[in-house]
Amino acid sequence: MGNETVPLNYIPILIFIVIALGFGIVSLLAGWVVRPSKPYRAKLTPYESGSPLFSDARLQFPMRYYIIAMLFVIFDIEIVFLFPWAVVYRKLGLLGLTEMGLFIAILLVGFWYAWKKGALEWD
Repeated sequence: MGNETVPLNYIPILIFIVIALGFGIVSLLAGWVVRPSKPYRAKLTPYESGSPLFSDARLQFPMRYYIIAMLFVIFDIEIVFLFPWAVVYRKLGLLGLTEMGLFIAILLVGFWYAWKKGALEWD
């Protein structure tokens, strides 16, 4: 490493950071120059729709909405795991098949539990 103040391995990283910051600043400045700026009373309301607020926004939601959202996230993550598994399925063999079957079985047990608790009743 010798007498160098900045190792040469860090120069590409510094160039990348400068380019990224420059792109961000140029994009923000271009948006500031190009966008229209004509505020009016309805646009300055909290929801920009012009319609008056009719109640407090801090209402409690039923718990089933949170459960449905969590199930959505869980099944999204399942898909993220299924694609790479499907790509290397032949290399994994029977062990990979049983592991993925166990993974899907655990998710189905959770789905069945949420359904039995009434969180997935469609009204």
